[in-house]
Amino acid sequence: MRGKLKIGYFADGPWSHNAFEKIVNDDRFDIRFIVPRIDTRDVTLFNFSKKFNIDYFKLKNVNSITSINKISDYDCDVLVSMSFNQIFRKDIINLTRIGIINCHAGKLPFYRGRNILNWVLINDEKEFGITVHFVDEGIDTGDIILQKTFPITDLDNYKTLLNTSYSACANILYESLVKIAENNFERIIQKTIHPVGFYCGMRSQGDEVINWNNNARFLFNFIRSISKPGPIARTNNGINEITINKSTFIKEAPAYVGTVGQVLSKTENGFLVKTKDSFIEISEIEGRLKVGDKLGK
Repeated sequence: MRGKLKIGYFADGPWSHNAFEKIVNDDRFDIRFIVPRIDTRDVTLFNFSKKFNIDYFKLKNVNSITSINKISDYDCDVLVSMSFNQIFRKDIINLTRIGIINCHAGKLPFYRGRNILNWVLINDEKEFGITVHFVDEGIDTGDIILQKTFPITDLDNYKTLLNTSYSACANILYESLVKIAENNFERIIQKTIHPVGFYCGMRSQGDEVINWNNNARFLFNFIRSISKPGPIARTNNGINEITINKSTFIKEAPAYVGTVGQVLSKTENGFLVKTKDSFIEISEIEGRLKVGDKLGK
């Protein structure tokens, strides 16, 4: 290794806080600056900058000539992106000796794009991945440095996957930097895993509305995919809006024809609601609801 690995850190949120603490306390690394998102105020990163005497500044356009000139003054070996929300273009990608690496909470080349933890639950995946990869001019298409997978069970929801990711992303990013510092890694071309892969789009307001004309398994996955601290699934009974933070998939529930969206009965934890094929139990509900209500009007 040729001295300390000089790092420029583009970051936001708990993902980046955990990773920062690992990196900054390793003598192999020298974090030269921190750039947070332009649209948020990350007090933790700001406090880190003061504690460790690291330059901290925002860049409205990371790809502008002014920004590139400012970054180049720090003579970094590698730039690190952790939950940063600007797209890096060719000039900044090629600015440093090693390039830019990014930590992505998805099993590349699948699950490129946005809101991946929501989408893996909606798609009823049995595992999700975290990948550290080089940044190229595509979106999440660069060569992979390190990837690990984590199981998903029916006990998981958005919050549990988020908590796993907060710590796992930090560990995997740190491991990747160690590999880079020791020149002990192989670049895995994504097309060698799958020739195409796929992308997921950003979820937006309105996507949380429940369409009861789906089967029970889909609705179970949908509700848990946006549970707190997500936007929370919602529906209405024609009078009140109802939010539903949890549901239970009942494996033994028989398939039968009935009134889709009807509240069938009260349970110890909540209510049973008819789905397209059978029914699910909903709980952790806010809003007035009673047996016989028809949801989704």
